Amino acid sequence: MLKREQNKVAGATGGGATPAPKRGRPFGSTAAAAAAAAVAGDSAAPSTLLGPSLQVHSSFIDQNNKRIVLALQSGLKSELTWALNTLTLLSFKEKDEMRRDATPLAKIPGLLDALLQVVDDWRDIALPKDHTKASRVRTLETSTAVTGFGNDYEAANESHNGASNYLPSKWWFEEDGLFNVDEEGRAEKQQCAVAASNIIRNFSFMPDNEVIMAQHRHCLETVFQCVEDQNTEDEELVTNALETIANLAPLLDLRIFSSSKPSFIKITEERAVKAIMGMLGSTVKAWHCTAAELLGRLIINPDNEPFLLPFAPQIYKRLVDLMSLPAVDAQAAAVGALYNLAEVNMDCRLKLASERWALDRLLKVIRTPHPVPEVCRKAALILESLSTEPQNKALLLAYEHTFAEIAFSDARHSDTFARILYELSARPGSKVATARGIWGM
Repeated sequence: MLKREQNKVAGATGGGATPAPKRGRPFGSTAAAAAAAAVAGDSAAPSTLLGPSLQVHSSFIDQNNKRIVLALQSGLKSELTWALNTLTLLSFKEKDEMRRDATPLAKIPGLLDALLQVVDDWRDIALPKDHTKASRVRTLETSTAVTGFGNDYEAANESHNGASNYLPSKWWFEEDGLFNVDEEGRAEKQQCAVAASNIIRNFSFMPDNEVIMAQHRHCLETVFQCVEDQNTEDEELVTNALETIANLAPLLDLRIFSSSKPSFIKITEERAVKAIMGMLGSTVKAWHCTAAELLGRLIINPDNEPFLLPFAPQIYKRLVDLMSLPAVDAQAAAVGALYNLAEVNMDCRLKLASERWALDRLLKVIRTPHPVPEVCRKAALILESLSTEPQNKALLLAYEHTFAEIAFSDARHSDTFARILYELSARPGSKVATARGIWGM
């Protein structure tokens, strides 16, 4: 709990604590990564291998900010395309690049709302992927082959065979009636929505935009709804929405969905957590890894605990399953989330220790070992946190020999596992304290 409070204070005051890394950073793209590669003598990762980059003058956005917003609001194809292409270039800003004077795009009046409206326009007409349209009856100009209404509408004698129960007067109330777009129009709106979601995702990488976006209820409702519809929505749109939430998670308070701020989609805290759980259970690696990271960041805020802890059993089970996958990034995401969950309260530590295969897989991450030393360190600290609860002794004593072997053979974790052995054997009230006092500390 102390660690979680320190993290929260550091995040609120902008202290020296290292912030949670953003997703989507290309290897070697930041100045720090390039410097680290240079020190290590790694010739395979210089920043020059990333190719040319487009530099946009900082005055461009000042001169065209109103035009961009109006172009997005107009809905005109040419204007919308220009605005989305421009924003895609302007919003791609690396954290440590030279354009430090670039205007935070989310602070331009009306821009974030205009982008969200582009996504909402697609969401209003989106169809499930498995939707199969039936043929429509053509009741106008049935004597001609071409009417301008599209190929989806067939002549009445071709599709209905003279059916008498069809009412032509109801034609404009159908899903694809007179005032709705055809398939080409749907595809264009979907492409615009995906482009807008990518820009919003880029916004979330910028520290200047995080607070604004994390407190913008319409933005959060839109991205959570996209994540909620993962089975029917475009994969790229879902990925952009999920990564946006993950980037904003350290500042996200789920209570915003029950606040007095204007609501557009009526997302509740429970629906939001269920949407994340759906992504955690996905078979897509990018989705369940991001969802695991997201849960680990959300639980740092104690205000989110009442909404996340009811799902704790499912969360533990899935995270333990992720540790068994051969993908090292899935293991890292699961260990990172469990590291924060184990710090919440005693009940979390008891449930995690009793989760089947949890201890075995944590030890496997350490002994394999995982290629990232920090992941191994966190796995060891999780075991140490579990050992502080007397109720977990019976479960942990079964691995005492393994703990002792790591303590003597691995210098990186020897201190941690020595403390674990001390917790298991030298605590007052331990029935085996006398027999196992050889670890005496």
